[in-house]
Amino acid sequence: MTVGGIDRPRFELGLNSFGEVATDGGRVLDDAETVRLLVEEARLAEAAGLDVFSVGEHYRDGHNDSATPVLLAAIATATRRIGLGTSVTVLSTNDPVRLYQEFSTLDAVSDGRARIVLGRASVTESFSLFGYDLADYERLFEEKLDLFLRLEREERVTWSGTVRPPLTGQLLHPRMRPGGIPTWIGVGGSPDSVVRAARHGLPLMMAVIGGRPQRFARNVELYLKALDGFGHPELPIGQHSLGLVADTDEEAVETWWRYWRPVVEDLAAERGFYAPNRERYEAEVEHGALFVGSPETVARKIVKMARDLRLSRFDLKYDIMHLPRDVRARTIELLGREVAPRVRELLAADTVHA
Repeated sequence: MTVGGIDRPRFELGLNSFGEVATDGGRVLDDAETVRLLVEEARLAEAAGLDVFSVGEHYRDGHNDSATPVLLAAIATATRRIGLGTSVTVLSTNDPVRLYQEFSTLDAVSDGRARIVLGRASVTESFSLFGYDLADYERLFEEKLDLFLRLEREERVTWSGTVRPPLTGQLLHPRMRPGGIPTWIGVGGSPDSVVRAARHGLPLMMAVIGGRPQRFARNVELYLKALDGFGHPELPIGQHSLGLVADTDEEAVETWWRYWRPVVEDLAAERGFYAPNRERYEAEVEHGALFVGSPETVARKIVKMARDLRLSRFDLKYDIMHLPRDVRARTIELLGREVAPRVRELLAADTVHA
């Protein structure tokens, strides 16, 4: 697709899961059932025509995404086409060598469908769990990113730093495809992270989970300017946001409120921000970062964000604590079979008039 003289890839729509436990007939699924449910939902996403199924990395109660490469490998054997990625992999508390081997193996098992989003961590339980110091937050990510990218891009790597033992002419197996797998940098709003992505020539994935998404336009402009300054071509920009698709706007709004409210109340108490109320919630649905509504409503909101933020990918974080499994399944079906075609139809009209 060509817009404004620039060739753009097909707009991608995908799903993000944090492995949050679902309910079934009012019963809370156990951890093992939740893991198996994610495999089932990835199959459903592929059948519905979605492009990517991604899993996060968390270490807290109610989340079952702590062994992401293992889970994605299981999904790989149950699917044939859909891309298999991460919502965000916490590179700072992973070893780049092991991470390379896990994802090169996933890429081999899935016949070239692996991808990864690397981030510094917005929640930091993994630091204490694996014995890292939060004071080293920036240094850990910067050094490990440098090493991971060199492992992807070079055959034999000689490297030294302060965060792990050095490597001398290291060759890893199984080998990734030439140049490595598609690797994005996940950002939550930090301009430094945006510039880092541009410096390394990596696509940008923006976590837009509250407030007006248009406020990220400044980061988009910064990214594009930085890419040009570092001599890189224009690269894909993606958005990750929360939401639910139902047959009607009313059903979607009422259902998401019922399950989103207790989660945000707990986060508000933990992090010291405002507790949700109905007025703020409805404003977030109408103008903010919640993509909640009927297929037409959600499609039009995604298209607006694609235009405003120059997106080529949108991932919906569809699971939230205790959301019924049939509601999750309906979101997947509607996103793939109704929202995605409508988004592409509306964006194609932009191409015609460009």
